[in-house]
Amino acid sequence: MMRVLPIAEHHSEEAGAVNASPPDTTPGVSPFYRFAAFVSRPVVKWLYRLEVRGLEHVPKAGGLVVAANHTSNLDPWPLAVALEPRQLHFMAKSELWKPGLRTLLRWGGAFPVRRGEGDLEAMETAVRLCREGRVMAMFPEGTRRSKGLRKKHQPRPHTGTARIALAAGVPILPAAISGMDRLSRLGPLRVAFGPVVPVDDLAELDARSTAQETTRRLWAEMQRLEAELVADSSRAG
Repeated sequence: MMRVLPIAEHHSEEAGAVNASPPDTTPGVSPFYRFAAFVSRPVVKWLYRLEVRGLEHVPKAGGLVVAANHTSNLDPWPLAVALEPRQLHFMAKSELWKPGLRTLLRWGGAFPVRRGEGDLEAMETAVRLCREGRVMAMFPEGTRRSKGLRKKHQPRPHTGTARIALAAGVPILPAAISGMDRLSRLGPLRVAFGPVVPVDDLAELDARSTAQETTRRLWAEMQRLEAELVADSSRAG
């Protein structure tokens, strides 16, 4: 049984308990998303030679948080193709929500987040989507690892991803993506999914400790998956 925890700003434990549980049905996909997937599918699968492993770990229905490493603004793209026919939802930084682009982002499953401000509204939107049985893509590092030149510090996960899943009472699926930093080389792109993060043994912990331990387990599995993809890329030359 997935533990359900309250969610609040700045890791607070003051919020009220969650009463709703995620449905077992899969919500519909928007027409624009279907069209974008139809157009993207041959590009990602044939031009970029998308390779996907671990699909046996992906729940077929119900709310879900997918957590992956973050190297590109386009990271949701291969994830979305890999998870078809389900629609992916994700946060997009508020700076991107400009006239014209705003509509396309919304149709594509995105919603705005104010980074660095503890955006409670965005967190609550993510929880609501998960409770509705939708798939939420999250990047625990919070920001891309490289912007032009690769950052020198090691990536570090935040607990927001775990808090969203725990508050909604849905599974957390670890994932890794490789090849997004080399799009000009035309692939291959690789996506790997691991087993859902176990949390049933954390029932005796308080909310903060549960989120921290869940994040630790999630991050360890994400690093394992990413290391496997990196090794595969090295062997492929």
